[in-house]
Amino acid sequence: MAIPFIDLGAQRERIGASIEDGIKKVLNHGAYIMGPEVRTFEANLAAFAGSKHALSCANGTDAIELVLLGLGVGKGDAVFVPAFTFVATAEVVPMTGAEPVFVDIDPKTYNMDPVKLEAAIAAVKAEGRLKPAAVIAVDLFGQAADYPAISKITQAHGLFLIADSAQGFGCTIDGKQPLEWAHATSTSFYPAKPLGCYGDGGAVVLNDDALLERLISFRVHGGATPTDAATMNYVHEAKYLNVRIGMNSRLDTIQAAVLIEKLAIFAEEIDLRQAVAKRYNEALDGYVTSVPYVKDGYVSTWAQYTIEHENRDGLQGFLREKGIPTAVYYPIPLHQQPGYSMFTAGTGDLSVSEAKSKTVISLPFSPYLTAETQSQIVAAVKAFKA
Repeated sequence: MAIPFIDLGAQRERIGASIEDGIKKVLNHGAYIMGPEVRTFEANLAAFAGSKHALSCANGTDAIELVLLGLGVGKGDAVFVPAFTFVATAEVVPMTGAEPVFVDIDPKTYNMDPVKLEAAIAAVKAEGRLKPAAVIAVDLFGQAADYPAISKITQAHGLFLIADSAQGFGCTIDGKQPLEWAHATSTSFYPAKPLGCYGDGGAVVLNDDALLERLISFRVHGGATPTDAATMNYVHEAKYLNVRIGMNSRLDTIQAAVLIEKLAIFAEEIDLRQAVAKRYNEALDGYVTSVPYVKDGYVSTWAQYTIEHENRDGLQGFLREKGIPTAVYYPIPLHQQPGYSMFTAGTGDLSVSEAKSKTVISLPFSPYLTAETQSQIVAAVKAFKA
């Protein structure tokens, strides 16, 4: 039997019946857009995140953009993003009229390096063309960024801090989730994420009432908020008074029904992921260039299990021949992507991102990866002769 890169089937065997029941309820009541399950899921998600609010949307990319729009980030602003992450983090910045500024990463965690962030902010200020406005820190591969250090920097410079937790939702630092430091946390429910649905989906968790009201407006075509309606004496449907230029980004009700069931077991699955990662680390340490490093006090959700190997491409080909799938996150840093070559403000030394792009490789991983299958994968990695 082929080894899946991410085993969604095992989870489906566990909770498939309850998910199907939830989907049937949606089919029966017919409220396919913004139905009652969406409100239930948002309440459950806020409870899990320890936040005052949770707002669902169509995908994780929209979730980041919604926060930027809600915070008023726009033309003439600089938004600092890690150079080593998925393109969505940077992609949304020019959509608002702002410009992304790429920041190098810590060589152990792969997350934004606070020292490099400080240098990038200073460079942008010295250049004077853009105004530093926000930082989007990414919880890459499931581990939280260094929010205690990054938040000190953003507070000192008066910047917004956004946690892009598309890969790391549920990660903690000393028991605290990223929202403890960030203005808002965005996440993705793409099927391969630790908390994924059966299509596209995303959300923002936050504590700011006024920001929530703006996000609700931007989420559905810039429609009137209760404050807008009261101020303008408007009594019709909110979406027909368009106070802002918004988007159409709603989580559909069927996906909410799926996520209600998945969220119910998510905390347990995070624990299961720790055990799988521990087995990998103990078995592979010393046989590859490096195994994942998790800082003291940090709990990763292990969206990917990423090792480094000096002959990454050779190892990937060898494992493919053995029927073991792998993935490379990410072979090209953002600042080297053709579509982003024009964004050079504040660009400093990005050598760590460039080096890691040549050595990282992710192995099959899920909370349900058996010890037997894992041993087969480990044996294959050890058998490769660079």
